[in-house]
Amino acid sequence: MSQSETRSRAFFGRRRGKALRDAQAERLASQLPQLRLDPGSPLPEDGVAGLFDMPVDGTVLEIGFGGGEHLLHRINEAPRTGFIGVEPFVNSMTKFLGGIEPADEKRVRLYDDDAVHILDWLPDACLERIDLLYPDPWPKRKHWKRRFVSPDNLDRFARLLVPGGRFRFASDIDSYVNWTLAMVRAHAAFDWPARHPDAWNEPFAGWPGTRYEAKAFREGRRPAYLEFIRR
Repeated sequence: MSQSETRSRAFFGRRRGKALRDAQAERLASQLPQLRLDPGSPLPEDGVAGLFDMPVDGTVLEIGFGGGEHLLHRINEAPRTGFIGVEPFVNSMTKFLGGIEPADEKRVRLYDDDAVHILDWLPDACLERIDLLYPDPWPKRKHWKRRFVSPDNLDRFARLLVPGGRFRFASDIDSYVNWTLAMVRAHAAFDWPARHPDAWNEPFAGWPGTRYEAKAFREGRRPAYLEFIRR
């Protein structure tokens, strides 16, 4: 599928919010080009490890990282791990760039367009984990086809995750949680190792919380946290 075909049914909505301040615009112009992946270019000969400026023990992908609270926490938590973050919303990308430590940029790469471009570009079995946290739920039935969890994208996840790799999903929208459970449990490549009936109410280990989660609690919604294992 071409990038133009993918963009016509992109899984995200608007690209910009409030106008950037001068310092934010400068940050975006100077930092992002140094860290941005180009899925139109050849992959390094040594695969995903060659994308980073230092040796890494494994690679994690976060799709739609928002303001970056979770991604920045995981970067700090795992100093030998490489991270790829995808976020098409300009204001969120700028906020993340303002929070990352210069020393960590060596093992972080970013992409500011449709995550499918990156999923189709990365090599087989190159990721330890994929995080999809509070994605746009596209609540209207006519828009459900734009939900990121789909059979096609689960096929992509299965190709990219190592055996035993994890796909983590969080949402406060019940219909999207149920949708995701049904989609993933129907896919032959994944197991859902829920330890007890309420396991999906427990945040992931080391969970820092996010502003989307805080909003859900304020508005009376209870988030769900789903973790699936690549067979």
